[in-house]
Parts: sequence; structure tokens; C-alpha cells
Amino acid sequence: MTDEPLRIGVLGYRFMGKAHANALARLPMFFPDAPEVERHTLVGRDEEALAEAAERFGFANTATDWEAVIDEVDAFYNLGPNHVHAEPSIAALEAGVPVLCEKPLAPTVEEAAAMRDAAAATGVTAGTAFNYRFVPAIRHAKRLIEDGELGEIRQVRGRYLQDWLVDPEAPWAWRMDAEMAGSGALGDLGAHTIDLANFLVGDRVGEIERVSGRLTTFTDERPVYDDDGNVAEYRDVTVDDAYGAQVAYESGATGTFEASRVAAGHKNDHTVAVHGTEGSLKFSLERLNELEVLREGNRGYETVLVTEESDPYVDRWWPPGHVIGWEHTFVHESYEFLSAVAEGRSFEPSFEDGYEVQKVLAAIQRADERGERVAVE
Repeated sequence: MTDEPLRIGVLGYRFMGKAHANALARLPMFFPDAPEVERHTLVGRDEEALAEAAERFGFANTATDWEAVIDEVDAFYNLGPNHVHAEPSIAALEAGVPVLCEKPLAPTVEEAAAMRDAAAATGVTAGTAFNYRFVPAIRHAKRLIEDGELGEIRQVRGRYLQDWLVDPEAPWAWRMDAEMAGSGALGDLGAHTIDLANFLVGDRVGEIERVSGRLTTFTDERPVYDDDGNVAEYRDVTVDDAYGAQVAYESGATGTFEASRVAAGHKNDHTVAVHGTEGSLKFSLERLNELEVLREGNRGYETVLVTEESDPYVDRWWPPGHVIGWEHTFVHESYEFLSAVAEGRSFEPSFEDGYEVQKVLAAIQRADERGERVAVE
């Protein structure tokens, strides 16, 4: 590893900017073997808000132009809206700067392919920020599947439900614009579920070959409010509020996935279930320290508390039985990514992994448009 601190540049300072900045701050306390980092430059458009965020997040510099930052940093976190994922990430890779990019990798499969190709051509470390891969319970689940505890995998089910758009007067945001986001609940939430399924069972069932899909938009326009809280205008919603899909894997296994941003009573309800010939398991993000496991011969599921020192990452935090939270997944993610950067090696989930998810998202959209089952191209 290099003896010099890695200078980190971050594009974006709102929700994901705060999550990743918190992770960078926690690293030296809980992961002393992580590369030393310098929170160098925070990038955004609103100079006043950017300066305030940089002070809170511990960044030494700010910039309103990402192009001016690329040559100044050793790693670039692209946390901007989906439509600004491709250009800055490709530019950074071509300049030899490793990139961690938020998901989905891009609004379109074509842009995702360009990002994947840039990573492959440059050989620079590039990662897609699927942070749920770094939940200890998910790592434990993957180990059980790899060890054959569930037998032959037959079915995968995943859902991701939220309710922040139940109110038709909830304000319009960039996530509701197809040109900026690519899709709605499908890309915002479904990308996580599809990647998690690929991570858990991909080695056992192969790639997704065919999909069916249905996308639904319940509210066609939403308000934009002025500084006084009055409606200034209404803007069109051009993405889905909810989606559902069925998939067929190479092995013959099947999958069922759904997501919604209008599911009343569900705040961040991400669940995944895997069923095999000799057992099953279930995971819920709302109980992220637990894994439900059904083994052959048992009459019901066993609740496993994944907080032992032998469980992935757990020894870095608290004594056994003391739970961790959602924000810890970003610490684990940054630890793995920055260690890969310092050692000059690849990182997973890679841009290739992000592209594979994007192919499935595009196929689900295509299936909805055609009203028929389609191949993943």
C-alpha cells in the first residue's frame, strides 16, 4: 500500500454524499488497516450549500466543476444523479483515477456499456456502489449457499418497498425524470435487488436469460414548490412508481422481483429469499443483523443473529450481540474499495457487475413496452 494518504474527491453532497462521507470518517477508527485517506474535494453546483456541506463532512476543498478535480485526487466517488454517472466516471478512469460510482450505473444500458468498456480498457479500479453486498448477514447467506447448504437453487424472490411517494402532492425531484434517472422504482430500488440476487446465487444459477415485466406510474405529475412552500408549477413524472418482473436463469431457476415507492407503511423494506432443494433463507433489511435459515429436516426457519466475531466485518465493531446499522454497510464498502485502490487490484461489485444489472433493467423495460417476455440482450 502507498504511504501517502489517498486524496478523495466526491461528487454529490446530499443523501449519498453524507452516507459516504460518514463512512470515510469512520474508517480510521474501526478499520485501522484501511488506507489512510484525505477528504480532499467535495463537488457540487450550489456554492453556499456546498461550502456548508464540506465543513460538516470534513472536506478541505470545494469545486463546482468535476473536471477540475480529476487531476487533484487519487480516487473519485461519483454520487451524482444517474445522468452524470457516465461522463465524469469515464474521464476519471481515462486519467488513471479509480472510481466508485453509485447505482444504477447509468440511465441507459448504452452508457453503462461505455463505462464498463472504459474500466476494462484502462484497467483502473472501478466499482459500482451496491452497498447491500456488505451486510454481514448477506455475506453469511452467500457462504451458506456456496457451501451447498440449500442444495440446488430453484427460486429467488426479492422486493423493495418504500412509501415516500404515496402522497400525490409529494414534491417533484430528479428521480422522477426519465432523462436524468433512466427509470423509477425499477432502477432506484430494483437494481439493488437484482444485484443482490446475482451476488448470492449467480455462481449457482448462471445469468438471467429471459424476463417479463410491468412498470406502472400512478401519479403523472408532481408539484415543484417555491421557497415559501407554495406550488410554483407541476412537472411530468416520466418514470415508474412501481415495477414487477419474473426472470428465468440459465440453470432453469426462476426469480420474482418487485419494487414500489408508493407502498404505504413501508419505509425501506428490502427483502430477499432463496429457496433450494435442501433448504431456504430469508433476509430483510429492516432486520439486517438477522438471517432466517431453513435447513433440511427442520420444520421451520431458525433466526440466526449475525453478530459473532467470526461473521464478516463484525469483529471490527462491537462485542457479539451488539447490532450494527445501515450506515455501516458504506464503511465496509469503502474499506474494500479503497484497499483495492491502494493495492492496485480489482473491486467487486465492478462496473461489469453494474452493467449486468443494467442489462436486466433494460430488458424489463423492454418487456413492459412490448407486453411480452423478452430475452436479456
